[in-house]
Amino acid sequence: MPPRSASTRAFLRRRLLSATALLLCAALLAACGNAGQGEAPAGAAPQQATLRIGKQFGIVYLLLDVADAKGFIVEQAKAQGLAVKVETRQLSGGAAINDALLSGAIDVAGAGTGPLFTLWDRTRGRQDVRGVASLGNFPYQLISNAPSVRSIDDLRPSDRIAVPAVGVSVQARILQYASAQRWGQAQALKLDAQQVALPHPDAAAAIISGGSEITAHFSTPPFQQQELARNPAAHVILDSYQVLGGPSSATVLYATAKFRKDNPALYHAFLAGLDQAAKFIVAHPEEAAEVYVQRNPGSEREQVLAVLRDPQVQFTIAPQNTLGLGRFMQQVGAIKQAPGAVGDYFFDDPLIAGGS
Repeated sequence: MPPRSASTRAFLRRRLLSATALLLCAALLAACGNAGQGEAPAGAAPQQATLRIGKQFGIVYLLLDVADAKGFIVEQAKAQGLAVKVETRQLSGGAAINDALLSGAIDVAGAGTGPLFTLWDRTRGRQDVRGVASLGNFPYQLISNAPSVRSIDDLRPSDRIAVPAVGVSVQARILQYASAQRWGQAQALKLDAQQVALPHPDAAAAIISGGSEITAHFSTPPFQQQELARNPAAHVILDSYQVLGGPSSATVLYATAKFRKDNPALYHAFLAGLDQAAKFIVAHPEEAAEVYVQRNPGSEREQVLAVLRDPQVQFTIAPQNTLGLGRFMQQVGAIKQAPGAVGDYFFDDPLIAGGS
């Protein structure tokens, strides 16, 4: 065979390099296509994804803090072939959270069961918003600094009740439920006119300092503990567990059906990361308390730790005792569709099986 010229050899080398590049591209495309459906193929480059989560204030969002700080979501996503960047955006009130979810500013919303039911009802047949997971069971307490106010019966027209969002936050809905239990369903909205929208830190400061029109705050941990510890006049006049009939998941995470459908691997990784965080908090409350204190300057470590060790506080991602509030909201006209079972307003997943 006659020797090839230099130009011929160069041409053949270019052809070989081009063929090799095409084969590499095809392999990478196949790996990326499979990575979104399950575990990553060996040696495949992880897909890039961003998970945007909207949250509010308090220890009730500790699952998200721990899952992020310990890298549990990133770890679970890596096993699914995804390289995930987790972004957390802090807002105040269920209305703001719901607006952010519907506008596409966030992928997963963190708020009370009240806002979840509102959005589930409003988006049926369209965005189809449903619950993703619970953030645990916490008693929410209505705290007053007025000595004469010992129950909701004693609230005067001049008293103002701080809640994250007037009429629609989970605290507002529980207060409506309590009013219906006390004065009849026709009086469910009796105390709505006395509500004032305030973020929990501001409302807690008002209760602790006194001297303002805010004389009650439907709070969450650790703000209710701070109020009781720092103002001798502060006392509990209502407890969410009393109203709802036991431990309940008052704060939850929810998303659109499209997000779940378009991101099956990311969705699974997120849930698995939350479940891992719940187990971590139970096993390592001291480390979990440190995570919260680092992310919330001014928090007292021992107070946070006391909340985590409270037997009434339960860290689980399966929703518990949520159906009753949804049925009540339908009965008073807050939502049109009555939920018949937890599967109506929560996405199915083995990690939250057995929820109520």
